[in-house]
Amino acid sequence: MNDEEIKNEENNENFDDVTFVDSTEDGEEISGKDIVKKLRNDLKKTRSEKEEYLTGWQRAKADYVNLQKEMEQLRSNSSIIAKEKMTRNLLPTLDSFDMAFANKEAWEKVDQNWRTGVEYIYQQFMTGLFDSGIEKIDKAGVPFDPGLHQSIDTISTSDKSKDHTIEKILQTGYKIGDRVVRPARVNIYEYKE
Repeated sequence: MNDEEIKNEENNENFDDVTFVDSTEDGEEISGKDIVKKLRNDLKKTRSEKEEYLTGWQRAKADYVNLQKEMEQLRSNSSIIAKEKMTRNLLPTLDSFDMAFANKEAWEKVDQNWRTGVEYIYQQFMTGLFDSGIEKIDKAGVPFDPGLHQSIDTISTSDKSKDHTIEKILQTGYKIGDRVVRPARVNIYEYKE
């Protein structure tokens, strides 16, 4: 036996004849029935505390998950608002391109190389907007949608299938996802017999 084992053996010998007994504050021995009652009360208290801590932890976890969702929504909304603001600032430039291209007679008189260069710049510009999630509202012949279009004038038609469809785009509209930055200004067909 080494020294450590001898010390452990000596320590164990000191407590072999000692019995630990639960007692009251006065030092009187508690009966077995009272010990069981005390243990049950302690167990009940411990279970209650466990439930309280578990419920608190679950609430904290749910609050954290909700906070993460709110922060993600806030980031998403901030991004959309920034894109919307940028698009609003670019609307005059986009309208200028549309006006230049709309005047076909004047546009055809411009030098071919210069015209090709401007058209290429416009395409790059529109590709950048499209890649950023910004879309044009510029289709004629589709049904009128008051969420996307602003009716400027109505054009009479005898073709019932054209009733309340877009006859002509007067000013291109733009949207980001489902959010309309500017509705398209349009003329719509109105069926009249």
